Amino acid sequence: MNRRHFITIMGAGMLLNPISTLFALPKRILDYEKWNSFRLTYHITLPTTGKTARLWLPLPADTSDNTFQFTQGNLWNGTAQKAQFTNLKSSSFPVFFAEWQGNSERQATVSSIVKTSNHFIDLTTYTTNTKTAIPNSIKPFLKPTHLMPLKGIVMNTATTIIQESNATTTIDKVRAIYDWVIDNTHHDPNSRGSGTGDIKFMLDNQQMHGKNVDINSLFVGLTRAIGIPARIQYGIRMNESELHPSLGKINDITQLQHCRAEFYLNNIGWIPVNPADVIKVVHMENLPRNNPSINNLRKKFFGTWEMNWVTFNHLQDIQLTPHSTAGKLPFFMYPHAEIDGQRLDSQDPDNFAYKITSSLLVGTGSKL
Repeated sequence: MNRRHFITIMGAGMLLNPISTLFALPKRILDYEKWNSFRLTYHITLPTTGKTARLWLPLPADTSDNTFQFTQGNLWNGTAQKAQFTNLKSSSFPVFFAEWQGNSERQATVSSIVKTSNHFIDLTTYTTNTKTAIPNSIKPFLKPTHLMPLKGIVMNTATTIIQESNATTTIDKVRAIYDWVIDNTHHDPNSRGSGTGDIKFMLDNQQMHGKNVDINSLFVGLTRAIGIPARIQYGIRMNESELHPSLGKINDITQLQHCRAEFYLNNIGWIPVNPADVIKVVHMENLPRNNPSINNLRKKFFGTWEMNWVTFNHLQDIQLTPHSTAGKLPFFMYPHAEIDGQRLDSQDPDNFAYKITSSLLVGTGSKL
């Protein structure tokens, strides 16, 4: 990966419609050498009903496959009788756990420091090597999940996409699925939270709309269905976007949970893609999908993540420990709390109650 690569998101030839926010912005680039340092802070105040309250918070993780994000410590304070920074079961992904007994005040403030650098993989010189086997550590990302089955309509849809595109190489097959998802889905601002990721329901009912979990789950499920490893990275937006105003903000990020997708190529590793944000810009700008600016954004987001966002984990069908009675969660991207075994609504921060904030810190050196 060439970390000195600069990506231009808009060219002078695209200044076609001065009314559009996307067109009106000046030429933008993403700097792949600059590191930004952020503080992510959870402010938690749980209801005082019931005898026992438990809390789980997803935290930023170090990225081991590619170094574009690393953490520099966590702190907490509050009234919990028990609290610890630990990892999700059988993984290296960090989580904060706290427990309260009795009906006294239930508060916690948890902060994490994380550094990010824009993530880019150069695919221009990649050639498929069919003789290289998929590593055993990658094979789990070929499996179905509860909301992401790989047979039936999912397999049939993926096979049809590949046949109609005449794609033969791995990268061409993935690009065909990526383009199909962008061409056939819609961003729905009225979907609750970040969506559910129930791709069989989407395909069965031709309800091809939703938010980032829905759109990226569809990409990942279709990609896995044709035997190419893929996964979702669940996280939260931390800062304003250099590319479009709808793709991030800073300070109050309570409802900015967001996921990204990746697929795996032998001899190169995990490749970042971001179809959900292409679809969001299509909606926000009310542009056709063949618009030159959308085509440019579509091309750039096949191999790039703007890291004004941080990732927590890429786990699915998760059992939180200890003592959670919620059963397996389809993903872990929101605060999770239970009072006497009854789960609070993670997507209702006002009644939960929680607030999440971000701040940009001074000092940015890369990890040594």
